[in-house]
Amino acid sequence: MTPLHILYSNNKELLLSINFSILPVKKTSRATRRKKERKMALNLNPIALKYSHKYPSFALPPKPNRKSPKFLRASTLSSGSTEVESLKKPFSPPREVHVQVTHSMPPEKIEIFKNLEGWVEENILVHLKPVEKCWQPQDFLPDPASDGFHDQFMELRDRAKEIPDDYFVVLVGDMITEEALPTYQTMDPRTENSPYLGFIYTSFQERATFISHGNTARHAKEYGDSKLAQICGTIASDEKRHETAYTKIVEKLFEIDPDATVLALADMMRKKIAMPAHLMYDGHDDNLFKHFSSVAQRLGVYTAKDYADILEFLVGRWRVEEITGLSSEGRKAQDYVCGLPQRIRRLEERSQGRAKEARYVPISWIFDKQVKL
Repeated sequence: MTPLHILYSNNKELLLSINFSILPVKKTSRATRRKKERKMALNLNPIALKYSHKYPSFALPPKPNRKSPKFLRASTLSSGSTEVESLKKPFSPPREVHVQVTHSMPPEKIEIFKNLEGWVEENILVHLKPVEKCWQPQDFLPDPASDGFHDQFMELRDRAKEIPDDYFVVLVGDMITEEALPTYQTMDPRTENSPYLGFIYTSFQERATFISHGNTARHAKEYGDSKLAQICGTIASDEKRHETAYTKIVEKLFEIDPDATVLALADMMRKKIAMPAHLMYDGHDDNLFKHFSSVAQRLGVYTAKDYADILEFLVGRWRVEEITGLSSEGRKAQDYVCGLPQRIRRLEERSQGRAKEARYVPISWIFDKQVKL
């Protein structure tokens, strides 16, 4: 079994290469799976020898040599990014420029995660979906080999006629978020290769995608496309299962190491939760992710309110407010995260209260039709 203390790599595929994976298993050969596992193993940062007294579970990050951009899909409170343009080169999507941290843990922290391996087998493997029950997109689409393929295809097109363009924008954006595995190698969610930060990030991110896909399912049903609603609902169900597993792990960390865990939660929330697809680019729109997020906010698919609600849900789920025996730094972190949901809501209310001029932009996903932001 892969030791839990080195489980977290800096991408969402952290559970694909170990034997308590909770992500759907794709049909690949054993040789292909082993090749991927070896590749991921190479991406795991070694445990350094440095030690942080302020954050005993992980080392302090080195100072970045450039100002790093912040991306926030969840709250739709935009923040600026610095881009270097060249007249000789075509535009390329922004990349994280802050220095990634090589995570370190003292021996007692490593021992915590080693001791969790038996607990993981009993409490996390139950969320692993059997291979024979895993679904593929083709399961929901007309079978080209069937006699009724043409009629089924025409029926699909007729259903799609009733769906507005802005819905397709959020649908495509959500699917890119799920299929954006290549960008997980280039983005840095600021988890510093720390399992504390990593499991907090994924707990939040999986609940966010569960909500977003659930809302696209609801909209599809309202537009009369029950099959599309079923697809989106199935994805939402998978995301909920992932969320459940990750939140269980963080709940256990709060139980056995509350001080380090609450410090990590506060650290992660100060950095903000950046969604994996924030590097999306279609070759034309330099602000594609921002435009997609604005449409999702307007349609109520994923909003700033959802961001605050998720944090409030997790704080309650992990009973953060009830924790006692914390250090002075831990108590400050506890106060910060417990009060943050209301602060986010107040900021969003003020933002929504300002008069905004309606803007329309072309989106390449729907053949450059104009969509209201």
